[in-house]
Order: sequence, then C-alpha cells, then structure tokens
Amino acid sequence: MTGERRKIIMVDDLNFCLLTVKGRLKEHYQIFPAQTVDMLYEMLEAVEPELILLDIGMPETDGFEIIKQLKNDYRYMHIPVIFLSAKSDRRSITKGISLGAVDFIVKPFHDAQLIDCIENHLDPSRSDAVKPIIMAVDDNPSVLRSIKSMLDNENKVYTLSEPQVLTEALKKVSPDLFILDCKMPVINGFDLMQIIRTLPRHRETPIIFLTSEGTLDNVSVAMSLGSADFIVKPVDEEILRQKVRDTLKNFMILRLTHHL
Repeated sequence: MTGERRKIIMVDDLNFCLLTVKGRLKEHYQIFPAQTVDMLYEMLEAVEPELILLDIGMPETDGFEIIKQLKNDYRYMHIPVIFLSAKSDRRSITKGISLGAVDFIVKPFHDAQLIDCIENHLDPSRSDAVKPIIMAVDDNPSVLRSIKSMLDNENKVYTLSEPQVLTEALKKVSPDLFILDCKMPVINGFDLMQIIRTLPRHRETPIIFLTSEGTLDNVSVAMSLGSADFIVKPVDEEILRQKVRDTLKNFMILRLTHHL
C-alpha cells in the first residue's frame, strides 16, 4: 500500500467482530470501530470517513434505522454504506438496498470479497467505473442524444444507432442495463433482445423498451420475452430516470439474493 490508508467506520455491537474485521483489513484501510449509535456519531464528528460498514442486528437501534438517519442527514448522506451482516435472507438484503446501501456482504466473508466491494465504492479514480453502465440502442441519433442527456449524470451511457453491430460493441463494454427501441431496420428490438439473451454475461441483464410503438401487441411481446419495463415515447425525463433507478436496484437485489 502506498499513501494514506482510507478511513472507514465500522458499526457492530460485538467487539469481537470489530476487532476481527479491523485486524483483517488493517493493511488496506484505517478502521474506526463503533459499538453503538452514539459512538458512531461521535466518530463522525472526529473522523471524515469515506465509507461505513454497518451491521443490522444492533441492540438499541438496528442497522436499518441507522442508515435511515444517515441518509436523512445532509452531513452524512453522501457517505456510501455497505451492510456487513450475518443476516442472509432476501427480505433483509432487499430492505438494505432499498434504504440506500450501496452493497450487502453476508458474514462470514472472504477478505478479497469485502475489499473488492469496498474498492468499488471508495476509490475516486474509479468514479466512472462505479456508475451503472447503460447501452441505449435506437436507429434515431436524436433519440439517443436525448437518452444520454437525461441519464448520463447518474450513469455511464453508451449509445448505438446500428443494432446489427451490438454484439461487437459488447466486446468492449458490459452494460448493467439495455434500453432498446422496438422498430429498427435490419434487426428489431425484440430480435435484438433474443440475441442479447444468448450471451452468457447478459442472460439476466435487465432490458427496458423505449419506443413510440406502444401497441398492446408490442407490450405483450416485450413482457413475454422478459423485459423489465416498457416505456412509450415521448417520456418525461424524471420518469425515465426513476424507472432506470428502480430497474437497476431490483436487478442488484436479484443478483445479491440469487444464491440464497
């Protein structure tokens, strides 16, 4: 390690857990332990952490309530929170992500797993890397510019006006979500979706249709193919942003709970 180690606050009511994780991560980060909510807030006054590791099963105030407090406080709402918990049920993971956690690690964990997770949400030199990657495919360049303008602040948006070269483009970028038009020359959106599903890395990647062809037949076909949503143009900017956020959040929850 070179340079100053990053500062992380870890919240857990069990001193044994705090000491164990601190010992396992001390070569990589400065870990500041907090056994109670009061100690967390005292630590926040003294330290400027770049990330918080948070247990759920706290005796006085559980981790869900703590993250609610943090996300409602302008001083701390920007700090990424990772749940580090023995709870592994789908409900806990879903609730944690829904409340604003950036990830959820189940105890016991491998050191490399936790370090990779922390680095994904910590290193500012990878700020673009931690943004969700979206691939928008539409034969109309003006539509693609509009999609990029609406979504590029919160996401890394790639656009493609020639659907027939998508598989080649996917050798260079791996999207977390696709936005497809239905009616396109050479390959329509429905056929393109089926091509995407043949690619091992994208068998479950969410796909949203954004199209002016909002017929009942098109909606039925899209849903039968397993699309995450179907949006009819023109679309309000905030509605599109929210639908993308919700779809990415649901996909993250699905991925985290896939092996439960």
